[in-house]
Amino acid sequence: MAASKIKKPITKKTVKKTLDKKKITKKTLSISKKTVKSKRTKVICISHKEDADGISSAALIRQAFGGDAILVDYPGQMEALQQVIQDEKLKSLYICDLGLSKKTQDEFIDILSTLRKNKVTVTYIDHHDIDPNVIKSLEKIKVKIIHDINECTTVQVYNAFKSKLNDHASFVATCAAITDYMEDRPIGSKLLQIYDRQFALISATVLTYNIVGHQKEPDYLLYLVEELAESKFPHDIPNTFEFAQIQVEKLSQMIAKVKAGMKTMKNLGYMEILDAGASGAVNFVMGLSGKDVGVAYKERVDHGIYAVSVRGSKHCKVHLGKIVNILATDLGGSGGGHDKACGAVIPKPKIKKFITELNKKIK
Repeated sequence: MAASKIKKPITKKTVKKTLDKKKITKKTLSISKKTVKSKRTKVICISHKEDADGISSAALIRQAFGGDAILVDYPGQMEALQQVIQDEKLKSLYICDLGLSKKTQDEFIDILSTLRKNKVTVTYIDHHDIDPNVIKSLEKIKVKIIHDINECTTVQVYNAFKSKLNDHASFVATCAAITDYMEDRPIGSKLLQIYDRQFALISATVLTYNIVGHQKEPDYLLYLVEELAESKFPHDIPNTFEFAQIQVEKLSQMIAKVKAGMKTMKNLGYMEILDAGASGAVNFVMGLSGKDVGVAYKERVDHGIYAVSVRGSKHCKVHLGKIVNILATDLGGSGGGHDKACGAVIPKPKIKKFITELNKKIK
């Protein structure tokens, strides 16, 4: 007959051991909670702040994935990346509508390599011309690249993540395509067909004028991102039409100033802008000069540089973005963009040489 298991008597020693085990369990749970809290959870989108394509891209990323936006111009791109690389909570980074130049591309790859080593997922979405070697380097470190020079960035964001977006997102993408002169591209043109053309045109224009007119108010630009992410039409956002009217009045005054102050070379017209943004004046410079290329530039006193906008007509036969990228880098600046619309940052003493050399390279 098997002997029955004799239970040990409960003693003070036994109780102490039990309590010690419970204390260990509580401590373990506490450590576990701290580990969970330290995990990467943050989503950030760094996007271009100067036009509707960058603002709209940030809005659709926000709608699809949540998180926060950091809006920058081209000179501020690397500074923003240096900022997020320090964030131990960062889980996912989206970079939208921020083209690279020969001056910035190596640093860009280095920063993204560090982020990937820290297990941060990185998605780069853009439509500017990119060096194929840069794409290879980014693919090697497993950065997700969504890149098509034939569609604006917002349209690419919409097309890639539409399963996570609502129906209104297609309108946001349509407006971005219009303002980037890419509403005739394969996807952009299909999106435009969904809406009344005039409604889309006026919405895109109002949105653009509000973005351009609030460049010195970062909180307002972030507010626009939030409103667009919440499926607001531009006319639903308070005072947008009234502010657009103010911008229209300023632009109408610009025509007379361009006529009086613009200069020409053989292949381009150019002008320094003193009291407005260069991007708002450059089309007037091109059109009123009668040349196929227009250049407008405005001094950034705080940086000792000129912010330059370059536009080409339909008859311009060279890829301005590629030319400006190389030329700006050779002069100690940076730049690049599309074939007929691009920008640059040029050191102040080199602006005249930039214009002269650009004129030589345009055939």
